[in-house]
Amino acid sequence: MEMQEHEKFMRMAIELSEHNVKQGTGGPFGAVIAKDGMVVARSANKVVTQNDPTAHAEISVIRLACQELGTYDLQGCVIYTSCEPCPMCLGAIYWAHIDTIYYGNTKTDAAAIGFDDHFIYQELERPIHQRKLQIVQLLPDEALPAFKLWEISESKTDY
Repeated sequence: MEMQEHEKFMRMAIELSEHNVKQGTGGPFGAVIAKDGMVVARSANKVVTQNDPTAHAEISVIRLACQELGTYDLQGCVIYTSCEPCPMCLGAIYWAHIDTIYYGNTKTDAAAIGFDDHFIYQELERPIHQRKLQIVQLLPDEALPAFKLWEISESKTDY
């Protein structure tokens, strides 16, 4: 794909981010997923409108693209996002097997307007017992059999 094509999709993501702010429906974030030069899905941030802290533009567009394509594997797709993805969105992009990320604003730009994910990166570097969020393992002996069943299941789908 030529750079003009990538720029076209990035402009769509940027337009979604601006529209979201102008409409008062959410944060200044938009994302587009394309495959083979065609738009598969587009979405803006929906955290406030859906009362869902995971409804970032990237997560929302991944959900829509998976529904549209009937798959959980978005190999062959490209995501265009108005801002460098946060840790949650970056994880989802990896899990979805998206080929490439194009982004507009940086995480530093986002931090400057109050969307700072730096604390999450810091927390991930700390051992579990030193994190601000209390994390406690509970009933591991009862939880493990499900993993053992999965390991031998003939109907499992690797993803």
